[in-house]
Amino acid sequence: MNLITTTAELAEACARLAQHPFVTVDTEFLRETTYYPKLCLIQLASPDEAVLVDPLAPDLSLEPFLALMSDPKVVKVFHAARQDLEIVWMIGKLIPTPLFDTQVAAMVCGYGDSVGYEQLANDLAKARIDKSSRFTDWSRRPLTDAQLAYAESDVTHLRDIYLALAADLAESGRESWVAEEMAVLTSPGTYEVKPENAWQRLKGRIRKTKELAALIELAAWREREAQHRDVPRQRVLKDDTLMDIVQRSPRSAEALGELRSVPNGFERSRAGGEVLAAIERAQALDPQTLPKLERERGRSGNGAVLDLLKVLLKATADAERVAPKILASSDDLEAIAFDDQAAVPALQGWRREVFGEKALALKNGTLALRVVRGRVTVG
Repeated sequence: MNLITTTAELAEACARLAQHPFVTVDTEFLRETTYYPKLCLIQLASPDEAVLVDPLAPDLSLEPFLALMSDPKVVKVFHAARQDLEIVWMIGKLIPTPLFDTQVAAMVCGYGDSVGYEQLANDLAKARIDKSSRFTDWSRRPLTDAQLAYAESDVTHLRDIYLALAADLAESGRESWVAEEMAVLTSPGTYEVKPENAWQRLKGRIRKTKELAALIELAAWREREAQHRDVPRQRVLKDDTLMDIVQRSPRSAEALGELRSVPNGFERSRAGGEVLAAIERAQALDPQTLPKLERERGRSGNGAVLDLLKVLLKATADAERVAPKILASSDDLEAIAFDDQAAVPALQGWRREVFGEKALALKNGTLALRVVRGRVTVG
């Protein structure tokens, strides 16, 4: 298969693709050594053709591709779309709409939690994927025939997967369930990384309020540093090292250097000085202005309730033929066990109707779980 390397070729291909009601999309990228993903290949397919685009080609403009991604007449079909959407947002500050994620749709259709593309290709497209090229270096040129064939298969089989899932959703009347999930994926806030929110990735490791200020300041510094240098955040400071500094809060270069997790000489570097400055800022924060830490697991004394909610979730998912994860997360269940008014997805929209109301009824003693012929039933 030929690789599109000019803007003119790309414009012609996107004009053809735009004549169809849907287009399948995938990308290949690298981010092992960078903060921002490096886009290496774009794959597109309509019912009639498949197109591979080389974004690394000199002087190639991706404007025709971005125009196709924003065309309201064409449904953009991805599998496990989030990272692909992050890349489109990064290069064009837009989210492909209308959007259809086959992984989400498959969960709604009962294919299990976070079902993989290979499984769906096998089950719905009757195809087997040669995965030997999956972890190759997509930035090297020229790409091999095996790489191109693998890349093309990622969007050609996706056509059959999409059509099968769309038909299943139409028959079950659950298109709105998937549409609600797409609203989250198409929100720009999902892809805007704000350094001041970086602490939330590690908040589960915090048990003392006095450590929270240090975590907020240090995580924000690390995120800004990683963005500025375009390196993974772990290259700046590993999570374990950052948490060690948070818990010890050293106030001098000497104290920082005494921490075993800190690399030799770090305390005398520019970054070491900035870490100490972040700790000083944290010390100056008013504790009353800090976010409230989530209640530690099990502290509510509702462990037994949580166990019952997990059983209810599995029984409901089996009865509705959906993946448990699409109904409620572990965090949802913990929140419900503690608070009937918890602001979690499981108590909103269609999830509340299908699962949330049952969860509240079980918790409050108006719904029972029974075992009938070896299966848990709700009644």
